Amino acid sequence: MTSAAKTVRMAYLISRYPAVSHTFILREIRQLREAGFEIRSASVNPPDRELADMTPDEVEETGSTYYLKRHGLPGALLGHLWGWRHPRAYWCGLKAGLGFGGWDLKRSLFGLFYFTEALMLARWMEQQGLQHLHVHFATAAANIALILKQMVPMTLSLTVHGPDEFYDVPGQKLIDKIEAADFLVCISRFARSQLMKFSPASAWGKFEVCPLGVDVARYNPQRVVASDRPFTVLCVGRLTPAKGQHVLLEACARLRDYGHALRLVIVGTGPDEASLHASTKALGIQDMVTFTGAQNQEQVRAWYRDSDVFALPSFAEGVPVVLMEAMASGVPCITTRITGIPELIRDGIDGLLVTPSDVQELADSLASLKADTDLRSELGEAGRRRVAQAYNLPLNVARLGDIFSARLESEAR
Repeated sequence: MTSAAKTVRMAYLISRYPAVSHTFILREIRQLREAGFEIRSASVNPPDRELADMTPDEVEETGSTYYLKRHGLPGALLGHLWGWRHPRAYWCGLKAGLGFGGWDLKRSLFGLFYFTEALMLARWMEQQGLQHLHVHFATAAANIALILKQMVPMTLSLTVHGPDEFYDVPGQKLIDKIEAADFLVCISRFARSQLMKFSPASAWGKFEVCPLGVDVARYNPQRVVASDRPFTVLCVGRLTPAKGQHVLLEACARLRDYGHALRLVIVGTGPDEASLHASTKALGIQDMVTFTGAQNQEQVRAWYRDSDVFALPSFAEGVPVVLMEAMASGVPCITTRITGIPELIRDGIDGLLVTPSDVQELADSLASLKADTDLRSELGEAGRRRVAQAYNLPLNVARLGDIFSARLESEAR
C-alpha cells in the first residue's frame, strides 16, 4: 500500500455487522486499519448473534460500531434535529426520499425510512469528521448512501458483489447508484461486466476490479480424516433458494441409492431451513444429514478440517468467500459454473464445476471424488495454491487500499 494510506479516513456502512455470512468485511476493515487507514464502522442492523457467540474480533467490532436501528426513535429525532439545522441538506434528502418509489407507495414509505437513516448517518459522520463513505453491496444500505450523497458534500464508493443488484436494476436503483458513486469496486470481472452493461461507456472509468480474499495462513490444509467416519460432504452458507441446497440433498439421496455411504453436513441458517428439513425427511436421508445451525468462524474452520469435499450448488452468487475458505483449507470443491465463480475455480484444475440444477451431474461429481483419493488430493492442493496466488486477503486488501488512496487523493485535488 502507498504511504498515502496513512492519511485516509472514511466510514464503512454495512447492512448488518458483524454477520456470520459477511466475515470478509470484518477482515477487510481490520486489515485496512492495520495498514494505517482510519475507518469507523456503521451498521443499519444489530449483529446477527449475541456477544457470547462471537469471536473476540467480532466482539471488539461490535463495541466500536454505530448502529442506526439501535438508536430507535431518539436517534431518528436527533437526526431530524440535525437536518433542521441544515435546511438545504434536509430538503434535498426529503425530496430524494419521497421520490424513491415514484408512484409505488410502499417503496416511497421505505424511501422516508432511508431518508431518516441518512439523517442519522449524516449527523454521525459530521461528529466523526468523516467525508468519505464506503458501502458493501449496492442494495439496501446503499439506498441510504444514495440519499445521503444528495444531502451533503461527500465522496461515495461502493463494493458491488452481485447478483441481486443485477436482477432488479430499477428496484435497486442501480443506475442511480452508479451515477452517484465517485467510484465502484467490483469483486469480479463478471460484476464489472454487468455494471458496464447498465451504464454508458463514459462511466466505465469508475469501475475497479478487486477480488475478495481470505487469509490463507488461518486455514490449515492438514485435515482430520478419521478412519471410522463416513465420507463427509460439507456445505456452508445461508439456507436460501439461491444456494441450491435442495439439489445437494437430492444428489446425496441418489448416491445413497447407488450404495454409497456418506455424511452431509449443512452449516447455516435461513428461510429455507424448514423446507430443507422436510426434504431430508421425504428423501429418507435423515441419518445421513446433519444441520448444525449458525457457526462462528472457529467452528467453521473445524468443519473444513473434518470434511472430504465441499459442495455449493448455487443458482446465484457473487464469488463466494466460503469457497475460498474451503480451498484454502485444502478441501476439494464442487460448485456451479455461474456468474463470477469460474474466475475463482477453473474446472478440473482448482475444483469441479457442474451445471446449476443438474442433480445427476452433481451426484456423479461427488461420486468421482469419493472414489478417487488422488484426485481429491490434487484438487485440494491446487485450490489452496489458487487462493494463495489470486484470492489472498492481505494482497487483495493492499490492492483495495491503493484504490482508496489513489481515488480519494484524485477527488481531493
